[in-house]
Amino acid sequence: MNDSESTPQQKARTKLQVITRKPRKIPERYYKDELLELEAKGEIVVQRIPDTFVEVEARGGRKKKIPTNKLWHHKSCGQCGHIPGYPTSILWMMNQMGVDHLDPRDQTSCTGWNYYASATSNPVAQAAVAVRNFVQAERDGYFPLIHCGTSYGHYKEVREELIHHPDIREKLRRVMDKLQMPVVFPEELVHYSEWLHVVRHEVAARQVLDVSDVTIAVHPACHYHKLIPDDAIYDRDVLSGERTAVVTAIAQALGAKVGDYSTWHDCCGFGFRHILVSRDFTRSFATLRKIERIKEEVQADLVLAHDTGCVTTLDKSQFAARGHNRNVGIAVMADCQFAALAMGAHPYKVVQLHWHGVDSRPTLRKMGIDPEAAWKEFEELTAKINAGEVEFLTWGDC
Repeated sequence: MNDSESTPQQKARTKLQVITRKPRKIPERYYKDELLELEAKGEIVVQRIPDTFVEVEARGGRKKKIPTNKLWHHKSCGQCGHIPGYPTSILWMMNQMGVDHLDPRDQTSCTGWNYYASATSNPVAQAAVAVRNFVQAERDGYFPLIHCGTSYGHYKEVREELIHHPDIREKLRRVMDKLQMPVVFPEELVHYSEWLHVVRHEVAARQVLDVSDVTIAVHPACHYHKLIPDDAIYDRDVLSGERTAVVTAIAQALGAKVGDYSTWHDCCGFGFRHILVSRDFTRSFATLRKIERIKEEVQADLVLAHDTGCVTTLDKSQFAARGHNRNVGIAVMADCQFAALAMGAHPYKVVQLHWHGVDSRPTLRKMGIDPEAAWKEFEELTAKINAGEVEFLTWGDC
């Protein structure tokens, strides 16, 4: 029987089964140990986690430190260019929570697009870009918090190359010498969704909206939990520890309903090279394998993701499927956007949902937000900018 012949009952997902497994032997060595050995040999400098952190369990059972203060925003080119409400939601939340953080002006992109999409660069150049960013973070006195899942995954691969290839380290050293910079690498690579995960109860304590009527489906990013997976956070109290805990845990902490669906493990369809050379494949995969399954099996109001490409693809691909009368039309946001809304962030001044392709107004109404009134407030402010009364929006306007 194919998917089109399946009954709704056959398509419906049962509750996630709790699987009892033998305790996994925790490896004696991790990346951090090998980085510290290289530091002891004088080859690199390891940037330490600030004093304020939370320890969580990563895949395999090891403890991972997630800093909660003194954070350096390693922003995403794709977010800033296509989903600007994504990074502003993170920044707004930190401002509201009194987190000491720095939004640097001298950060560069990670070269992930080059690496995954075109492969026209080389490992030394990629490592040099990563290390230059890490040097700047250390000089600024803040620990890098990586906004983009692509950057996060790419830097994990850079770390592997630096650890296991002395020739790359030697060539990198020559590049950094020309820049008059040391080779710096952080003791942990930390994604923003991990920060949001460990502060989720503080976020919930600041919650001003009831989101219990909102049904959510979670898409975990491939670059987070599939690519060098031992960095990903798992929690036995979230999805029985069988899937990564980030995103799902913040939705649950805020009181939303989280639905399970059959294609949760599938890529969003972005694929980097696909989106460049076979865009129809990307759009078809995103809508047929992800959005339609979520709509049929979960009847979700909202899809939450935590990577630039995932949010973009799942959101912006739906216009093509609507042209063919496909069963789509689910709003897509990043976990931080949803959390910021729950904390009272303005849907357009801060979260900037007008940049998204799918209409989010039905979801906003379920959250107790009047989207028409909010849009009027936003237009009044932009009219002042157009009239030259103010130059730009500030945090005080938000």
